[in-house]
Amino acid sequence: MKFPKCDERPLGIYPVVDRTEKLIPLYECGITTAQLRVKDMEGKALEQEIIEAIRISEIFDARLFVNDFWQLAIKHSAYGIHLGQEDIQEANVQAILEAGIHLGISTHTPREIDIALGFSPSYLAIGPVFEPISKELTYDPVGIALLKKWAESVSYPVVAIGGITIENIGEVAKAKAASGIAMISGVLEGNTVSKARTKALIEVFEKYGK
Repeated sequence: MKFPKCDERPLGIYPVVDRTEKLIPLYECGITTAQLRVKDMEGKALEQEIIEAIRISEIFDARLFVNDFWQLAIKHSAYGIHLGQEDIQEANVQAILEAGIHLGISTHTPREIDIALGFSPSYLAIGPVFEPISKELTYDPVGIALLKKWAESVSYPVVAIGGITIENIGEVAKAKAASGIAMISGVLEGNTVSKARTKALIEVFEKYGK
């Protein structure tokens, strides 16, 4: 089992959004990788949201990872699927592989990294790097030193995630441990995409990152 590699471009600033409409302004800023993580839709509405996200991402030549809904991602030929540790155990991973879809897996500990490596994914997400802003703390923050140590122990692209803001992204980028840096609220102002914030984050990544 070995999932396709992402292309040679760094994953870069990697926004995680809850609605397709947020993708266009992000892509217009130069974002090349994003994740659609919808938690409050189902049925036809959810499927249409995913279809539209895939369509828009293809227009911008962006790499879209669909969180959780792997059946719909396969059905509509998404670029990628992102799964957490519990989800990876329940998903039909063989079906994802046979569909030729890229796979990202969340990890929080060395044991979870070992589990993820068993799937030979397209990338590993490691976090939380800092205390998360948008949800309760489930795992202890990894910190920069462990992020770097763990990233250097694997031969896969790493996405740093959790608690990363415009104020501390420089620490993460300068570590040169991650091909991508996931942002949830960092690209937003209120609940709207801020192009100014997004461009500032891209600038830091391009100045210091991999």
